Amino acid sequence: MSGDNRRIVAVGEVVWDIFPDRQVLGGAPVNAAYHLQKLGRAVTVITRIGEDDLGAATLARLEDLGLATAGIQRDSELATGRVMITLGPEQEPHFEIMAPAAWDRIDPEAARLAAGEPPFALLFGTLAQRDPRSREAIRHLAQTAAPCFYDVNLRPPFTSRELVLASLGLADLVKMNGRELAEVGGWHGWPGATKEDAKNIAKNLCARYDLAALAVTEGGQGAWAMTGAGDFFEAAAEPVRVVDTVGAGDAFFAALIDAFLAHHPWPEILARANRLGGRVASQPGATP
Repeated sequence: MSGDNRRIVAVGEVVWDIFPDRQVLGGAPVNAAYHLQKLGRAVTVITRIGEDDLGAATLARLEDLGLATAGIQRDSELATGRVMITLGPEQEPHFEIMAPAAWDRIDPEAARLAAGEPPFALLFGTLAQRDPRSREAIRHLAQTAAPCFYDVNLRPPFTSRELVLASLGLADLVKMNGRELAEVGGWHGWPGATKEDAKNIAKNLCARYDLAALAVTEGGQGAWAMTGAGDFFEAAAEPVRVVDTVGAGDAFFAALIDAFLAHHPWPEILARANRLGGRVASQPGATP
């Protein structure tokens, strides 16, 4: 690891992904935090769990993964988060997210104390902002963090246009997939039918929200990025046999952040992110 080695605060949902044949700990911020730590980054996880069996299992699993649990809040009323997952014919996941959950009311003051004093970077998404309480905690942290890393990660009906656009205004580096890019572009009235349209949407988003860069994943076609300076880069996907795509995007984002902070050139940043994302997609579970 080189370049900027500041601590990263990952805040948001922690859930148990319930598959037909198993249950595994998940949640985009936790998945990304795990991979960032494996890449040598100092990470603080902030979320909230219930005082239930899944809550106890969450603490045990986080400790198994080597992640500190000091930033994990407890809730005496709401249950630990759950997501029911089914896989389509191409192994694409379909999510049914239970609501409300303990992570819907992350306490802002406890989150501030867990984050500690700046400097620190912030990793966050859209889903955990569906409730005003956790939204306040995330946006409070974003005011003192730099840089801010935002994974759009749309999960209707919980990830509204208003939440996404407000979050773009907080971010420095943003990650989304091609479908999400077209949807966000449509909100602004920008067409997204072709690759050139997609590049124009990315360039416009970078300009409107003053982004350092926007990275777009395209599944088996790889990924590309548009920088705030208007430079375009792309990288082919790693050839892998896909077993389970749950968490692959989180691994991609973790490697993207790590290489971005290390000041690698963009072709290498994308190649590293594709490599880790492909490795996770080739194995069961988000934190293999």
